[in-house]
Formats: sequence, structure tokens, C-alpha cells
Amino acid sequence: MTLSKQKAKVIIKGVKDGLIFHLDDACEFTDLIGELTYKLKNTHQQILSGPKIKVRVQLGMRSISEIEEAELKYLISSRNNLIVTSIESDQPSEEKSQTDGKQMTIMTGIVRSGQTIEHEGHLLYLGDVNPGGSILCSGDIYIMGTLRGLAHAGVHGNTEAIIAASYLAPTQLRIADIISRPPEEWNSEPSYMEFAYIQNEVMEIDKLIHLHRMRPNHPFTESVSMKGE
Repeated sequence: MTLSKQKAKVIIKGVKDGLIFHLDDACEFTDLIGELTYKLKNTHQQILSGPKIKVRVQLGMRSISEIEEAELKYLISSRNNLIVTSIESDQPSEEKSQTDGKQMTIMTGIVRSGQTIEHEGHLLYLGDVNPGGSILCSGDIYIMGTLRGLAHAGVHGNTEAIIAASYLAPTQLRIADIISRPPEEWNSEPSYMEFAYIQNEVMEIDKLIHLHRMRPNHPFTESVSMKGE
């Protein structure tokens, strides 16, 4: 990835009271996350390391969903010395909608081997699910981290539930009573920003930016859908 040959989507600037992250408001959100991930891991190490630093995130005219805001906070806070104090947008704020009339619950942590999280409703989990760990949900599951364990959405028979993850490399996925293909058939490398859903009684995998095709009124789809689709 050669960032110097293209317009920067993420500009990190030091100020008196910490750092400002200027995020491009014209590119796709997934592209933005990709460049932010790269820079946090590979560049700006002098100002991104050391003591605790306060970070203000400036979005310009971009508006983001609750899930995208949580992903930004999780990604930046993965550098243990960075503390996100605000995420600012010049776009007028709108009332956030709910999914299927159920509020999204946010949890953080790491699901380790032998641990199981059970939840009624939709769940946004900020953290990794390790092999041997499980998340069971009656609604949708969104994991802002790496899914290497088991995720079961729609546990009461809801075949319209989905499972999404920043990095998808599970031991098994289940939606309602339908089980994914075995682990050896997954790619050896995790897949970035994908989701699983049921179509014609078969589990399918697609990029998360295409979720709006299934759920045009879903609060997550408005800001991740590709422009012009």
C-alpha cells in the first residue's frame, strides 16, 4: 500500500493539547478505515507512542452511524496511549434510528476460549472473539475486531439476522438453524469488513458495504453503502 502516491484520507496533526485526526469526508468509509489502520501501525510513530495523548477526530461533512463511530473509537484506542475525547462532524446531527425496533447494545472486551456471551437483541461487540469463544444473539452480531471463534445470530430462528466482523475467520457461523461451511474451507487470511446472511436457505458472505441492498433502511447501511449504487 503506497500512501504517498495518492491523496491522504487521514491526516494526523499534533496540537497543543494532543492530536487531531482529520478524516476525508469524500471517500468510502471502508477506505478510510483501511488507511487509518495502516497509519496507526506503520507511520507517525513519534507522535503516536509514549504517554497518554488526547485525540480529537474531525469528520468534515461526513455523517457516521453509531456502529462506525464505535469502530473509529475502537481502532484509535487500540493504541493504548490514545484517548478519543471527541468525534466532530460539520453535518447537522440526525436522530439515530433503531434496528427492527430493538436498540443496539454495545459491549467491549475479549471473548476467550471457553467463554460464551449470550444476548437478547442486536449486539455490537468491540473486541476479538478467540478460537473456542462464542457469541450467541437473538438478533444481529457486529464484531469490531477479529472473529476466530463461533458466532450464532438469530438463535430463536430469525433467518434475517446477520453476522458481521472487521476480520472474519471463524471456526463456525450459525444463523438460526443454518450452519456455515467448515473452517478448512475459509481463506487462510481473515476477510476484512464482511458479513454473513441467509439466502435461499444457504449462508452467503458479502462485503459489508453491500448490506444496504438487503436493508435499505438499516441505520448502518446509509453511511457504508457505495455511492451511486
